[in-house]
Amino acid sequence: MSSTSDERVYRHMKQSYSTLKSIQWQAVQQALFWTNSTVLTMFGIFLWIGHFSKDRPEVNEWLAKYLHVSVTVEFSWRIFFFQLIVGLVVATVVGLVSGYIAGNLLKKRLHSLWEATMNLERGMLSYRVPELGSDEIGELGWQLNRLAAKWEGQVASLQRLSTHNAELHDQVKAAAVTEERQRLARELHDAVSQQLFAIAMTTAAIKRLIDKNPSRAAQQIELVEEMAAGAQAEMRALLLHLRPATLQNKSLGEAVEELLEELKIKHTLDINWEISNIANIPNGIEDQLFRILQEALSNSLRHSRAHSITVKLFTLQGHVRLRIADDGIGFDPEGEKMTSYGLVSMRERVDEIGGAMEIYSSPGNGTQIEIRVPLLLDVHPKGVDGENDPGIVSR
Repeated sequence: MSSTSDERVYRHMKQSYSTLKSIQWQAVQQALFWTNSTVLTMFGIFLWIGHFSKDRPEVNEWLAKYLHVSVTVEFSWRIFFFQLIVGLVVATVVGLVSGYIAGNLLKKRLHSLWEATMNLERGMLSYRVPELGSDEIGELGWQLNRLAAKWEGQVASLQRLSTHNAELHDQVKAAAVTEERQRLARELHDAVSQQLFAIAMTTAAIKRLIDKNPSRAAQQIELVEEMAAGAQAEMRALLLHLRPATLQNKSLGEAVEELLEELKIKHTLDINWEISNIANIPNGIEDQLFRILQEALSNSLRHSRAHSITVKLFTLQGHVRLRIADDGIGFDPEGEKMTSYGLVSMRERVDEIGGAMEIYSSPGNGTQIEIRVPLLLDVHPKGVDGENDPGIVSR
């Protein structure tokens, strides 16, 4: 499967790594430049002293008087070039070693900043930059930690607000139910009602063709069968939205398992799941994740033409993760379907609880949707992280 967001992250990582390598190489180049420049400057001075002091007593007197330098050895070009070559070799070795060490230290410090930004981009808000010193890079790391802490606090506040919204009074819930009913009524009219009208019209045409053109009538009957199957799929998908909007005193895992058991009985699809026993998830997050799952399953039943659906619910690195995958026809993530009502609604629900949603799909290769929500309200699952949780319920 492919994902434009995944490709962008991969390209960004490659560019970052190449930039870090170039920084280390630049440090080596600078060290080589300064060490060799120093050697060449020193030998230039020695050349000037040795060459111009030869047979010139006044130069020797000036050097002894002002620079306290006494030339006692006769200048030799052979010795000069030998010492120059040795000096350049030593300077090159010193430059390579010192440049590599300094560049490697700089690269490690910058890599710590890069790793922190990548983790924050993935939603791992608890990650912190280690101490990097008191210079500009250390100051940048400290500012990045402040930003992460502030962001983490904002997401925690967002989750508390979502939990509070889940416990609002009956009037607000009744308004939400009314709005959902109106939406379902529109979808029934736009999808199922039109298909049933088309079936009725086609059936009337079949009555006229049955005697005059039996082969054409047979084709029309096949078309009616296809339209009836489509209407049935639409109805099954819409029925998912008629389930309760809240979990009704059930845990998220129990409600998800009950929903999938019901779908497995009513549909011919191969439905599999792995549900981890996750405790102490705030009510607002549970409700939103359940509605997101309903929307994702509805989209898959209506549009994907899939033969199998797999659902996983687990924790990993302090995040609740919900993964829905099917083997359907897939779609282009950059196409119009990314702005469809179902996907837009899912993204809005994910944003309300401070999570992130990624969609992996391509035509002919199915679709996978993964939702990650950080647990920031002192939530500690009973089991260990994710797929190693001993309490996983699988089908």
